[in-house]
Amino acid sequence: MSIARSWLRLVVWAFVIALAAAEPARAAAIRGVVLFAGTVEERKKLPVTIDQYVCGKEKDAEDLVVGQGRAIRNAVVWLQTPPDGARVDVPPPKVEMDQKACVFSPRVVLVPAGGTVEFLNSDRLLHNLHSVSKENPSFNRTQPRGRVIPITFARPEIIRVNCDLHSWMRGWIVVADHPFYALSNETGEFVLPNVPPGTYTLQIWQESLGVTTQPVTVGAQDARVTVELKARP
Repeated sequence: MSIARSWLRLVVWAFVIALAAAEPARAAAIRGVVLFAGTVEERKKLPVTIDQYVCGKEKDAEDLVVGQGRAIRNAVVWLQTPPDGARVDVPPPKVEMDQKACVFSPRVVLVPAGGTVEFLNSDRLLHNLHSVSKENPSFNRTQPRGRVIPITFARPEIIRVNCDLHSWMRGWIVVADHPFYALSNETGEFVLPNVPPGTYTLQIWQESLGVTTQPVTVGAQDARVTVELKARP
């Protein structure tokens, strides 16, 4: 092999190595499942004492919904500290919380800071929206059937919403300060997509079980985690 060809090969290899070094590391997903670490008890029944012609006579308690395989529904999972430069570049999706058969549906919704939740009332009776918050202005609004009440949430916070007319009704608004938030589904599963490689701390909130944390490391492939939540002492 000539000296010229050897030098050419070295130059090509140097160029390839430089490109590989310059290429940013690919993002991956954090895929996980949230499970209940305890004895699964039968869900409680909540008595309905008013407007039974619409609401029925009782409701299943929804403060802790544990399904098959101890899967927890409606747990919120997010990165405690997001990656550098994390921001929302696209308009947030439409977020709605309805009131159907005297239950908030869905019970938990995610909305980015600065985003709006449209509260609906599909029931043929009067409801009331009453928030319990610290970082965002509280509201207390009556809502007849068919009226849409849009409310914007400016600051990150987990906000409880009650109906003063129907004491068993409760919903939650989770105002997110970055895109890396997810809600567990009926099988306890959640996904945080497009996470750059690195070591992070997951925060997990569930309305009856509180907040817990768990470390996770993201590499070139998707990270998979199992989170187990315990009942409060």
